[in-house]
Amino acid sequence: MSAAADRSQKKLADAITDGRFPRAYLLHGADDFRKDEALKRLLGVAVEAATRDFNLDVRRGGEVDAEAIGSLLSTPPMMAARRVVVLKDPESLKKPAREALDQWLAKPAPDVLLILVAPAGAKTDKKLVDATEDVTFDLLDGDKIGPWVTKHAKGHGAEITTEAVTLLLAAVGNDPGAIAMELDKLASFTNGAAIDEAAVSEMVGIRRGETLGDLLDCVGRKETARALALVEQVLTQPKLTGVQVVMALATQMLALAWGRARREAGLGAPQLERAYWDLLKGSGAYTGRPWNDAVNAWGNVTMKWSLPELDRAIDALLAADLALKDTKVSSVEQIVSSAILAIGAATGTRRAA
Repeated sequence: MSAAADRSQKKLADAITDGRFPRAYLLHGADDFRKDEALKRLLGVAVEAATRDFNLDVRRGGEVDAEAIGSLLSTPPMMAARRVVVLKDPESLKKPAREALDQWLAKPAPDVLLILVAPAGAKTDKKLVDATEDVTFDLLDGDKIGPWVTKHAKGHGAEITTEAVTLLLAAVGNDPGAIAMELDKLASFTNGAAIDEAAVSEMVGIRRGETLGDLLDCVGRKETARALALVEQVLTQPKLTGVQVVMALATQMLALAWGRARREAGLGAPQLERAYWDLLKGSGAYTGRPWNDAVNAWGNVTMKWSLPELDRAIDALLAADLALKDTKVSSVEQIVSSAILAIGAATGTRRAA
């Protein structure tokens, strides 16, 4: 998540706390779940509960024409200081409606708060960004996801241990919506007690030592037999596919190749982990686990691999990716296992280290 996105979300949080808002917001970015959460918090403060039915309108861009836009934004509040209009999917406005919106944004009414909400995948509209207070919600990754899980658990009235956070992320990934659903179940399950590893194992169906991160570590340490023993358990975990396993393995092996090349170019071991962090920040690559876990693991095994070994491992994973997209070939478990065997054969490590 970028520093600019952090700043924009902080400004929104401060405005919600103070109850003082600009004339218009644009909520956009790839994370629809946190976007919707922010909208709920914003409406909870910006709209008076007693007059909510009169002073809140929620519409979609494709459902309104220029006349409707004009009416929505020119209607004064009733028995309140402010009216709020939420317009979702503003990119779907037809040209006359968009022109009406742009005219209002050029000279907004002082007693109307307009909240534009763009869906994930929508192209950034620079004109709207410039005319509003824009708030970006990027997908959580790196060192941001763990603290968000902890904070969200507290919102459910529960504490969660660091180990439980790691295990939960290994099972669910970094999808805030999926994480929130699991935290809701976990908070009910623990009934006020801290959410620990045992609770995550019981409710989510994952155990320490059987995660995608554990599989990645075994491959990174050249423990081929142990990695193969984990394939079946890892592939049965919720919302984890063979393609994702291969993607995470490919990210790891590409990173190790990059790191090994940097070491051979003279980069010292103490600087390597920082270099891996910088690499991830600019890549958006799928690591299959929190960035800090990935970076620590990569730093520990970089020098176990030669560049030719890594080249052969990457070739094996490319072949596995192509095979997974061909419905006529073997099962997912067989494809992933074959890729791991090929990586082990390329390094001469057929047994556990």
